Amino acid sequence: MVRRQASLWVVFALAWVAADAGATAPERTMADPLGSPMWAAHARTLFGDDPVRFDPRVKVVFPMIAENQRAFPVVIDARAIAGVVRMLLLVDLNPIPVAIDYRPVHAAPYVATRIKLDQRTPVRGAVQLASGAWLVSGGWVDAAGGGCSAPPVSRVKGDWAQHLGEMRGEAWPMAGGLARLRLHVRHPMDTGLVDNIATYHLEALRVKDAGGRMLGEMDIWAAVAEDPAITLMVEGGAGDAFTVEARDTNGRDYRALLPMARQSPMPGGR
Repeated sequence: MVRRQASLWVVFALAWVAADAGATAPERTMADPLGSPMWAAHARTLFGDDPVRFDPRVKVVFPMIAENQRAFPVVIDARAIAGVVRMLLLVDLNPIPVAIDYRPVHAAPYVATRIKLDQRTPVRGAVQLASGAWLVSGGWVDAAGGGCSAPPVSRVKGDWAQHLGEMRGEAWPMAGGLARLRLHVRHPMDTGLVDNIATYHLEALRVKDAGGRMLGEMDIWAAVAEDPAITLMVEGGAGDAFTVEARDTNGRDYRALLPMARQSPMPGGR
């Protein structure tokens, strides 16, 4: 996993160079409705030769203004689209552009989290269908900047090691055989952009049911906010419990068992 993420860093670095050199977008990539200077480079890096189109059914929900650029909430909801196998959270003008790469195996195509913002930037959700095609949506966010280069609060307080890897969360039954799972993990999520603090962050997370069946898995980058908070919608019902497994870039493994709340299913699938 570390090798895979390091390789992606190299590819993104080359993409920035190509963009600066005035490289043009490949013909199969649609013109960007947001007019981002990095869209063509990111499209080449992430989607390769796969077809891409912009689709408003990919709902990317976030505040218009970033009041806290260290922890900016974003939801990607593609439940209106059938056959989603992969979901990316992309922040065009961040030095670390990809925040999450999520594969909803036995889960709804829905993910919510908080990210860092380094400047005013487009924030996008991209979902891949079983056919290989990508659907993309998003919008611009106004941000004062500095979210990726500010030291985590736990580093400033000095208590990060005492709580490293602590997990808490719960799941709530929903209509249609799904459960809304909310997870919080204590981790500094260091970007490597702060003086004298090396890159150190969660890099992988998996959710399984009580029988060990994979429900959803994701790769995570340091663009996710300190102490990640993640919400998923996975298959599950009353009485179920869920195992969460995570790993960080130092090779530390974390594990937690999250119970299902004892209540009637939430109506409306929200």
